[in-house]
Amino acid sequence: MVIIRLSRGGAKKRPFYHLVVADSRSRRDGRLIERIGFFNPVARGLEESLRIDHERVDYWVSQGAQLSDRVKQLLKQSTQEAKAS
Repeated sequence: MVIIRLSRGGAKKRPFYHLVVADSRSRRDGRLIERIGFFNPVARGLEESLRIDHERVDYWVSQGAQLSDRVKQLLKQSTQEAKAS
């Protein structure tokens, strides 16, 4: 099964996550199919904290990909921010 989930990067105590499309059997930071965005939980000031390519997410979901719980929350947050702008 294909899943859209977060892959961790960044330094110790400074997490940075990529939104990736991956096979559910692969490790969290292992093999991936495509990167479709990022999430920076420690962004400050005018730094961009979240970027998601919604067209690619829609494509992968139409192909049967599942979303992780955290990615669902981030998508909801992203759409609410887009409506507020």
